[in-house]
Amino acid sequence: MKSEFPEAEVYETKKVELNSPIIFAGFVGAGLVGPVAINHIIEKLEMTEIGLMRSKYLPPSTVFMRGRLRHPFRFYANQKGTVCAIICEITLRMDGIYSLVSSILDWAAMKGSKEIVILDGVASAEHDKKAYCAAEEDLVRTMADKDINMIPQGFITGIPGGILNECLMREIQGVTLLVKANNTAPDSAAAATLIEALNRFYEMNIDTKELQENRDKINSEFSELSQKYVKHREEISGMYM
Repeated sequence: MKSEFPEAEVYETKKVELNSPIIFAGFVGAGLVGPVAINHIIEKLEMTEIGLMRSKYLPPSTVFMRGRLRHPFRFYANQKGTVCAIICEITLRMDGIYSLVSSILDWAAMKGSKEIVILDGVASAEHDKKAYCAAEEDLVRTMADKDINMIPQGFITGIPGGILNECLMREIQGVTLLVKANNTAPDSAAAATLIEALNRFYEMNIDTKELQENRDKINSEFSELSQKYVKHREEISGMYM
């Protein structure tokens, strides 16, 4: 490992063979639905940690979850190497976003990935139990057939917006799935709605029962991160429509 912190690089902690994986990614946003949903996907698919993001632009923070120390920006893969997950559990400022985006997509290209799906929340007073999407036109029409609604207009900021912009110029399809979510507390119900949309469109079978039943536990585990999001929400990823 290099002694100096790089601009941004994916440091692989485990060598695994990946098979043109689809990548699901979750960053801090409204209701923390991205990290909550991705964390649930990782658990249910029994995914293995394969890498970490190293960058001088990441804040000097680490994460404790159930007493266990872990890096806040992690990469995972399932046993078959067909699905990868990226989870970031810290707020990111705008400085260095382009370096982080390039590093993620360079790594995805190296692994033969053709699609990255970002899971995010839209700040709202009430969750409406609907999933929304933004993607290229053909894919939006296909998603509509699976009861995933098109977003008529809006803009996406932060690292999700950066990834989607860069995907338009690369040979990788960028998609975002969104839900209306609580702006001040973790929203496990909204995260469950996202996963149910993934189940419909990508023909997955990820049980969301625990997300629906363990709301208090999830709120407790993600409460500190949620408070930080509220404090910095104008500087980090988000969607307005």
